[in-house]
Amino acid sequence: MARILIFTGKGGVGKTSVAAAHARLSAGEGVKTLLVSTDMAHNLSDLFQCPVGREEVQITENLYGLEIDPDYMLEHEYAHLGESITAMLSQGSEKQEVSLGDTVMIPGMDELFALLKILDLYEQGEYQRIIIDCAPTGETLSMLKMPELFCWYMEKFFPIGKAAMRVLSPVSNKLFKIQLPDKTAMSEIEKMFVRLIKLQELLKNREVTSLRLVTLPEKMVVEETKRNYMYLNLYGYYVDGIYLNRVLPEEADNPFFREWEEIQGRYIQELKEVFQGIPMLSIPWYDSELRGLEALDRVCREVLAGHPVFSIIEHQAGECYEKTDTGYRLLLPVPLLKKEKLQVYQSATDVVLKVGNFKRNIPIPNTLRGWEISSAGIQEQTLYVDFRKEERSGL
Repeated sequence: MARILIFTGKGGVGKTSVAAAHARLSAGEGVKTLLVSTDMAHNLSDLFQCPVGREEVQITENLYGLEIDPDYMLEHEYAHLGESITAMLSQGSEKQEVSLGDTVMIPGMDELFALLKILDLYEQGEYQRIIIDCAPTGETLSMLKMPELFCWYMEKFFPIGKAAMRVLSPVSNKLFKIQLPDKTAMSEIEKMFVRLIKLQELLKNREVTSLRLVTLPEKMVVEETKRNYMYLNLYGYYVDGIYLNRVLPEEADNPFFREWEEIQGRYIQELKEVFQGIPMLSIPWYDSELRGLEALDRVCREVLAGHPVFSIIEHQAGECYEKTDTGYRLLLPVPLLKKEKLQVYQSATDVVLKVGNFKRNIPIPNTLRGWEISSAGIQEQTLYVDFRKEERSGL
């Protein structure tokens, strides 16, 4: 079984260097490893000082690199689906014709193709470890919530979609000059639905996938790291590592650095208190840029060596249901979440959790269909939602 490590964090914290160091260490152990960049601003080529592009390329022994290009994937791996979407977007006029490449402009499509590519790579079984260098926090969260979001929409609307297609297809051509998907395209959509379910299972399988947060000992970065951790838990992803980058060495004897040491010391202590139980590694602020194999080997030697960085360390339970005296309870770890920022309500067959601009729909199990939410709250950094068969009370 292959292992997947996903590195994310605020822009500019050194995610690429940390992910690349892990890939370099993995390859040095004799494990065939693939380093994947999902950030549209790819920089693996700059880091390794050799060409890395949209096709897998060998960098060193046992180490391969790939920079995912959604346009290229759409053209070569999802062409039929893309053509169907393009036909729907076009309105019959040559002046308004939409190209295949415009399909990835649909919000979320580029992130979706990137994740589907990772699923393909995992299922091919060619690599024992897949290490992913993600885009900055906001884009990563958008990407990771896509499988669940797309599944939700497809599950809700796909059954009536085929019937609507049979009725509307002739009308759409004559009146609106819109080409709805043909049967082959619908088959492709069905296949994508199955792939999305598999993708969700893979990304939330704790025996395979781990997320690692890269941060800096600075106020804004620390606060974003805390929010990132909370949102990832909200969507059920498992974070089992924190990497504290650019930590000043203690021997820096200079008034300027001493003041920065005090600032960093405060935020390092805060991170240790917030992320108790989660492995945390500190990476020094080196006297030269982390670029090239020698620099990466230095990180492997001085920071990563001797630590079980490719293992999964259990430190908290995941999402689960339990029987209570009055019904059932949904439990979901949401560290750092404040009750006043959370909205919980029931919509048809879903439990809806909303925190700021982020919303998650959790399908209610079939055994609880017909039950209603009676109460909800947060205890010991865990969200609980109680279900009862009787009356529904407001939250």
